[in-house]
Amino acid sequence: MSREEEIRQELFDHTLNGHAPQVKALTEEALKLGMDPMDILFKALIPSLEEVGRRFERGDFFVPEMLIAARAMQGALVILRPLIAETGAKPIGKYVIGTVKGDIHDIGKNLVIIMLEGAGFEVVDLGVNCAPEKFVEAVRANEPHIVGFSAFLTTTMPMFKVNIEALRKAGLRDKVAVMVSGADHYAPDASIATRMAKQIVGAAQAAENQALTQAVELIDKTLKKG
Repeated sequence: MSREEEIRQELFDHTLNGHAPQVKALTEEALKLGMDPMDILFKALIPSLEEVGRRFERGDFFVPEMLIAARAMQGALVILRPLIAETGAKPIGKYVIGTVKGDIHDIGKNLVIIMLEGAGFEVVDLGVNCAPEKFVEAVRANEPHIVGFSAFLTTTMPMFKVNIEALRKAGLRDKVAVMVSGADHYAPDASIATRMAKQIVGAAQAAENQALTQAVELIDKTLKKG
């Protein structure tokens, strides 16, 4: 086994177990050896975090294990993100997220962000205690595929409906998928939220590709008739 293969396996294992110093050191070693940042991300880090998600869904991992694994990966992402940006690699989608007005809890939100970024999303984090107007402005400015409303307190969950209504009044509701309870999509945890976000973007891109194919076929038929 080459050192590169060993590094991939070690990155997988240490990310899975939340060993942040080792993940950071291995990432730096991999880059010194000339390994592609995308290789490190997609062949070691993301597979490990996906395994974390599977274990969480099975009940083998709980929020603390998931959180330390995500934080370990975040240390590698800090190093890799600017290098990946230099390659011109495009994110698989854009996601705006924030904790709703009246709620200052952000652990769940931050965990979702780490996992989304690890999965290849560009994430715009609005922070906590976000008024509906802030979500509207962010959706208008960033044109994301998805907007996520986070809340921990049951007393702030009615803000989900208020935020969706604000998007509707701004004429933006049909331009973005919403991920909260009672909206387009609901995800009970970060693992499912990330998997669902990838499915949403994949479906949208497939629809766009199909529309493009149909348009090309129509043009081709028109030219042949002419």
